Amino acid sequence: MLKMGIDDAGRGPVMGPMVLAGCIVDEEIEKEFRKLGVKDSKDLTQKRREFLEEKIKGLSKKFEVVMSTSDEIDSSLESGTNLNELEAIMTAKIINKLNKGDQKIKVIVDCPSVSILKWTDTLKTKIKNLSNLEVVCEHKADVNHISVSAGSILAKCVREREMHKLKEIYGNGVGSGYPSDPSTCKFLEKNAIEFKDKGIFRKSWSSWKRACANLKQNKLF
Repeated sequence: MLKMGIDDAGRGPVMGPMVLAGCIVDEEIEKEFRKLGVKDSKDLTQKRREFLEEKIKGLSKKFEVVMSTSDEIDSSLESGTNLNELEAIMTAKIINKLNKGDQKIKVIVDCPSVSILKWTDTLKTKIKNLSNLEVVCEHKADVNHISVSAGSILAKCVREREMHKLKEIYGNGVGSGYPSDPSTCKFLEKNAIEFKDKGIFRKSWSSWKRACANLKQNKLF
């Protein structure tokens, strides 16, 4: 049976896009991935991820990458679509694009929700053709399944390139985009209001709102 592994990158940051990627492999391709050292993207350097990205694209039967910008994430949340549902929509988009319905495929997804069963049910409502699919959603699937590890590498590489584009415009002070990153925090604290309409911040995030409130308060004094 073929396997389709799917994972995300950039779910939690206050800056930059959320990226999801999936690829279809068979047992022989999985063996090749293991030989190459494919594993969860968080356990690899960026240089190694980029090397493996090209190998994964070349060896996979098919692959697909989808992305939601900061503005698109904010718009979804404003319209009542929470982040879990948005990720289900994006995941289904990958599945629908890669699945031609002609072969049995085991779809393995790194589940973003605490409630695996509920999120899986939501995902299934958005998949066009389930007849040839076995859908499995798990926590830590990016660690436990090499097909999902491959998806995590593809997603992370795309997100890093998008962050590099921001750094070329706004400087390296942008950091990783995560609110836990001191560089990103400093950039946010200084520029949250000035760059609020540039589409780089997720303005629905509490960290952005706090930074704006602090800047306004500082101006009062």
